[in-house]
Amino acid sequence: MEWIGAGSLLAWVWLLLGQGFFWRTDVRLPDRRDPERWPSVGVVVPARDEAVVLPDSLPSLLGQKYPGRAEVFLVDDGSTDGTGAVARRLAAARGGLPLTVSSPGEPEPGWTGKLWAVRHGIALARERSAPEYLLLTDADIAHEPDSLRELVAAARSAELDLVSQMARLRVVTFWERLIVPAFVYFFGQLYPFRWVNRPGARTAAAAGGCVLLRREAAERAGIPEAIRGAVIDDVTLARAVKRGGGRIWLGLADRVDSVRPYPRPAELWRMVSRSAYAQLRHRPLLLLGTVVGLALVYLAPPAALVAGLAGGGPVLAVLGGAAWAVMSGTYLPMLRYYGQPLWAAPLLPLTALLYLLMTVDSAVQHYRGRGAAWKGRTYPAP
Repeated sequence: MEWIGAGSLLAWVWLLLGQGFFWRTDVRLPDRRDPERWPSVGVVVPARDEAVVLPDSLPSLLGQKYPGRAEVFLVDDGSTDGTGAVARRLAAARGGLPLTVSSPGEPEPGWTGKLWAVRHGIALARERSAPEYLLLTDADIAHEPDSLRELVAAARSAELDLVSQMARLRVVTFWERLIVPAFVYFFGQLYPFRWVNRPGARTAAAAGGCVLLRREAAERAGIPEAIRGAVIDDVTLARAVKRGGGRIWLGLADRVDSVRPYPRPAELWRMVSRSAYAQLRHRPLLLLGTVVGLALVYLAPPAALVAGLAGGGPVLAVLGGAAWAVMSGTYLPMLRYYGQPLWAAPLLPLTALLYLLMTVDSAVQHYRGRGAAWKGRTYPAP
């Protein structure tokens, strides 16, 4: 048993120092200055059954204080709850940036619904004003009034083709507080932001809720046609842009927030499990390695500590306790970013166990023919 405790501690020393300092939360928009000329921007919002959240998000886009030309294109992706009508009413009542609401019909074979909607929105933007930049943002994302201005300034100043911010997700209920900060923590562990932002590095990722994309870079990478079947569309988009020679940047947001509530654990479970197996490319061996890795890294430390205290010996207890302490220490910055009590850091193994079960469930649902299910649609493995 001691070798398991030692292996876990070594893994955490490596993660602490060798995984791009993923646990730090100081990767924010790079230094920026106002450009001499503000480029035009087309804001594309794919929306499917989003009537409930639009009143909390769409006015923030329409109210952007942007010095250049900007226009919002909301694409109603087959909604049944009056999403398009709600959007029109909000625009009529609030004013602000011009809003176009349109619907592309059902997606063609090989396309996910969201990317089909994005394709339609980009085509509308090109037809209307041929904007230099595209802001791809989800219907549940609220932006502070200067959000677009800051994104464009950062892209121009650092000569970036893609600037993406991980929106601050909602943490109100018990389950949101337990699961949401860990979601961002695990994402950063998979895709360390510092590696993503390094021009020569292979790591590429974006956060789909807020992506500013230079139109020429999108065309060069064949976006969105080149990624039309991607379930994890944000990461796939970033990879395509980086492969096409584009410079990308990803960091945490200060002024971009998700307003979507997840009041019940089942909703959070679906959020994670719908794409977890796709993240593993639907490969059973990768699933097995992930389960073993999560168990060794997150579950073994508290198990070793308890076993050591129960009679396994002081060495085992020290190894397990040290690994658990390092793990908890790396989680503190994320808890602080989300305004959560720091005493919750030792609960990370419990949250990791939930994510392990969600990942296994994602694979089970895939083999039952219900994988990647979202809002009434199910997408097969590519």
